[in-house]
Amino acid sequence: MQKLIITGILAIVMVSANAQAKFELGLKGGLNLANLSTDVDASYESRTGYHIGAYTLIKAANIGVQPELLFSAQGTTYSFSQINQDLNSELKYLTIPVMLKYYFPLGLNLQLGPQFGFLINAEGDIVTEDGNQQITVQSGQDIANQFKDSDISAVLGAGWDLPFGLNIAARYLIGINDISESEDDDSKNRVFQVSVGFRLFKVGK
Repeated sequence: MQKLIITGILAIVMVSANAQAKFELGLKGGLNLANLSTDVDASYESRTGYHIGAYTLIKAANIGVQPELLFSAQGTTYSFSQINQDLNSELKYLTIPVMLKYYFPLGLNLQLGPQFGFLINAEGDIVTEDGNQQITVQSGQDIANQFKDSDISAVLGAGWDLPFGLNIAARYLIGINDISESEDDDSKNRVFQVSVGFRLFKVGK
């Protein structure tokens, strides 16, 4: 991961120093299919969420660097055999992807880079069991204390920069660090993203 970050920083410096560099600023948003990779004995399914925010692109020749600032709704849907209903965990992050983009003809590109996430809210279902083995589910509870404040992911993806300032991309985010506060549980984010962006303005060719 450190090598990846250093590579990204060096790419930013080299691209920025190039007199023919192009700079863009735009907005983007799209769909999340989020889940958790965990060792808890439960059945997990993807949770539908979204992401929205802004991006910048510095591009020279066929290399680009694209830092972004996004609000991202993630989490998971899960169930236990003892409970006849689906349970939810919704994790909301402020994320900062820094993508290195390699361009092919017609604006097609491959993307690789790190993403840094900061947890801003976590809500979900809490399951409790009383002395009579009666199970109660409380929905929409604050569960932020169950998760760490930060997350680091490796991001792989592909995109297409279309004419008239439009761009589309698909990415897969692989959580690297354990986000659970529990010593008995190892959980990592897994998110598939599809997004659409729109360029607000650009400088350079």
